Amino acid sequence: MHTDISTKEIAQYRCPLCQQALLLNEKSYRCENNHSFDQAKQGYVNLLPVQFKHSKEPGDNKAMVQARRAFLDKGYYQPLLDSMLALYQKYSDKNADIFDAGCGEGFYTNQHKTEHNSVYGVDIAKETIKIAAKRYQECFFSVATLSDLPYANEKFGWIYSVYAPILENEFTRILKNEGYFLTVTPADNHLFELKSLIYRQANKHDTTKQIIEKLTLVEEQRLNYPMNFSNSDDVLNLLAMTPFAFKANDELIAQLTQQKHFSCQADFVLRLYQKKH
Repeated sequence: MHTDISTKEIAQYRCPLCQQALLLNEKSYRCENNHSFDQAKQGYVNLLPVQFKHSKEPGDNKAMVQARRAFLDKGYYQPLLDSMLALYQKYSDKNADIFDAGCGEGFYTNQHKTEHNSVYGVDIAKETIKIAAKRYQECFFSVATLSDLPYANEKFGWIYSVYAPILENEFTRILKNEGYFLTVTPADNHLFELKSLIYRQANKHDTTKQIIEKLTLVEEQRLNYPMNFSNSDDVLNLLAMTPFAFKANDELIAQLTQQKHFSCQADFVLRLYQKKH
């Protein structure tokens, strides 16, 4: 049973239709213009009005979400999480609110929760948010679009994006002055061995493109390590959570299923930016 967050901390949202503050009353968030959004039994709130959707069920499907959750639970990306948390410990205001942009099933969101902060996660996929909210009940999750976030200006002291689209204007709007924004993107060799099984000529990731223009780069890190698999289910889950899963044929799936050992690189670029007026 989900803890009723109205009995502890109240999430702070703004209305996606009129940008006024939303107040929680019983199980509904309502603004002064009487726009209402019900809190689901899992504790999240859907702040993606139907007219803002570009498809019936935007975002990752349930199978992709479950594959990613199973893979992440095995700890293959723990070194990445450790690097993210080390940067948070080094630079952040520990009392400031945190925002996970494109939070998925909440793996990274939950790890940033302490007794002193509030942590929010947004994803456009309702199934994903449902799973996150049910599992990580101390965080605040909502279904929303990154291009129009349901938060007031300068709400967060720490924002991070792991592989999610980076919309600098909107992220900068909700970031406090002197606050930080951390991006995690694939480096040159990320999953190159897996990609090489799928594409005749696998291209390395282009890491030269700087997406952020208005914020100040504070620190950049490259994180590279081998992932060694002895369980084919883990490899198949990794494949399922990547964009090139759609290119994998039955023959490759069978090959990976029968392969007892497989190794590929995890290769990330972490860039930490600060907002300075």
